[in-house]
Order: sequence, then C-alpha cells, then structure tokens
Amino acid sequence: MECVRKITEDLFWVGANDRKIDFFEAQYAVPKGISYNAYLLLDDQTVLWDTVDYAVSRIFMENVAWVLQGRMLDYLVIHHMEPDHSAAIREILKTYPGVKMVCSAKAASMLPQFVSLEGLERAPEIISMKEGETLTTGRHTHTFFSAPLVHWPEVMMTFDQTDKILFTADAFGTFGALNGALFADEVDFAKDFMDEARRYYTNIVGMYGPQVQTVLKKTSGLDVQMLCPLHGPVWRKNLEQILDRYQKWSRYEPEKKGVAIFYASVYGHTENAAEALAIRLRERGVAVAMYDTNRTSVDEMVAAAFYYSHWVLASITWNGELLGSMEHLLHQLNAHKLQNRTVAFVQNGTWAAMSAKVMEKRIETMKNVTVLNEKVTLKSSLQESQRTELDALVEAITASLA
Repeated sequence: MECVRKITEDLFWVGANDRKIDFFEAQYAVPKGISYNAYLLLDDQTVLWDTVDYAVSRIFMENVAWVLQGRMLDYLVIHHMEPDHSAAIREILKTYPGVKMVCSAKAASMLPQFVSLEGLERAPEIISMKEGETLTTGRHTHTFFSAPLVHWPEVMMTFDQTDKILFTADAFGTFGALNGALFADEVDFAKDFMDEARRYYTNIVGMYGPQVQTVLKKTSGLDVQMLCPLHGPVWRKNLEQILDRYQKWSRYEPEKKGVAIFYASVYGHTENAAEALAIRLRERGVAVAMYDTNRTSVDEMVAAAFYYSHWVLASITWNGELLGSMEHLLHQLNAHKLQNRTVAFVQNGTWAAMSAKVMEKRIETMKNVTVLNEKVTLKSSLQESQRTELDALVEAITASLA
C-alpha cells in the first residue's frame, strides 16, 4: 500500500523511511532511522524531485506510481548525485522511458559514475540547468540555483515561484525517520529533531560554512514559504527556527555559552580531574557537558563542539603524544574547520606530561581560537595541593564567559 503525504494541492511527498539502517554513510549511528525525501508535482507536466536510497526504492517506486495514476513522468530533477538520492534513477528511467532529466552540468558529468544508462529503452534527454534558469511546467515556474559544496560540488536547489517552495537538497536535513509526521510543525522539533539536525549539519555539511553562507545570501531575497529537504521534516511554518540555526552553524557561532569537557582517560585519574572541574564550574553557574572520548561517538562530540562556546580538552600523555580517541576528535574538529572558540587544557603524564603541548599544536590552525594560559597538569592523579591550580582554571574560564 502507498505511503504518501500531500504537501499542497498538487505536490506530494513520495519518499520513504529506513528504520533498519544502523549507520548513515557507514559512520553516523541513526538509532531513530532516517528518511529519504522525494517529491512529485502533478502539473500540466509532472515533475519528480530526486529519488531515494536503494534500501527503500521499492516503496518509493510504488508511491510514485500511485500518485501518477497512470500519467507519464515528464521530468526528473536531480539536486544531488549522492547514492542515497540517486540509487533509484535507473529504475525511474526504465519505468518512465520518456522522462527528461534536469540537473546541473556537474551532476550530468557525474551521472555515469553512479547510474548505468546501458540497455535502456531510450537514452534520456539531459537538461543541464545554469544559475537562474527556469522551467515552466504549467501553473508552476521553477528557478534553479547552484549550491556547490553544500555538500557536494554538483548540488543545486530549486525554487517553485508559484507556491514559494524551496527544494533544498541536503540542506536543512536531519537524521531520524518521519514516523508519519511530514511537517516540522507536526512534532516538537526542538525536542525530537533539533539535536539530530545539529548532528546532521555539523558532521555532513559543517566544514562548508562559507558555501552555506553563500546559498543563504543567494536565497534570502526569495519569498520562501516552505523548505523541502532531502532528509527530515518539511518546513511550512516558523522557518526562522531552522534558518537561524543555519546562520549560526555556518558562521561557526556557538549556540550556547558554556563548556564542553572532552576527556581521554585510561585509569580514571584524568576523568576525575575533569569531574572536579565540572563541579566547580557548575557551582559558578556555568553550563557544562562532559564527553568521554573513549566511549562517545566522534560525530556527537563534533556536534557538541559546535554547540558550546568553550572547550576543555583533557588527555593523558600517550608515548609523548595523545590517546587515540583524543587524537581522532581533534582531527575531526580541524576537518570541520571549527573556529571562534575558547579552549583550555588539562594534561596528565606520570613522568613527562606532554599532552597539552600536543593538543595546542593540533588546534593551532583553527581560526579565532583563544587558548587560556591557565591549565592543570597532573602527575598521575589530581592532588589536594593542586586545588589552587584548578581554581585558577575555573576563574579563567568563568571570566572568559562573561
């Protein structure tokens, strides 16, 4: 049986949800599943906006057929060539052999890398759209905008001038299956989806902040009344709720004045020092979150690093370097081009504490990062005699938050 949702009088969601998937892109845990969104317009000419991942292609094809009710499919618009949105392209071409493909020139060049066109009843006509070009399908006129590196180089977005809908490719997406609720206003988005939206953005799109800013500026002059992303809920109300977050995330502005403590500990002594620091910061009214780098997924920690204004990096010294989990975290923070943060260090070394020096070197390429002079150095464990040292760090962090 079909599983579709009506968006407007002639636009339908024909995507599908995958709740069996464990890891999105083989690395991001998605215990709540994920949606693959596709949209079908019934105008004088019919338009399908993107396809879905292979895992859910059967229900997707059934949804498309049910909405079309025997009509031909005239256009397939491809916003993004990543396989979770392009895996069903060949099936669409086989089922609707007269369909014209609309995409960017870069996507057209990528197409043979992902989709075999051999053995089809007829080779599809491919229409490469340039920035600002339009397609009229009857009542609707669609304008195309390039969105390179949000988050692949071939990405484009489409603005339906008639119904004021922006089809945004992977922008404004979230992890999590939709569970029957298509629209963001049908759920408590702040409670049910915002953390997943942040984790999605920071890990998948996060390093491309300047490119996201370009697209936000490019589309700011449009009278957008609805956002239709390729993952997660559709926005038809209170669009500023997600647009404001994208402004902050893409400018690398923290959402929260507070401290994320990331600690890499083996026997618990570094963890204990992190705990003591957290308690004293809480006593000063500071918001604190703690993350064990050995036990917390790096994508969750990247999202936390985006969220908080201050980081404390606490690590043992491991063969003159860092414990692997801390090394991996710092690599990811650099890879995602995080900036505009204040950082403090706690280091541990039984005979030669080197980890603060190494951690500072790892973050020295980040832009606009302030490193506090105060740090805590442990020789195996935190001693009562170091209370003054710990308090000095608390004072420095608290003062920098003011």
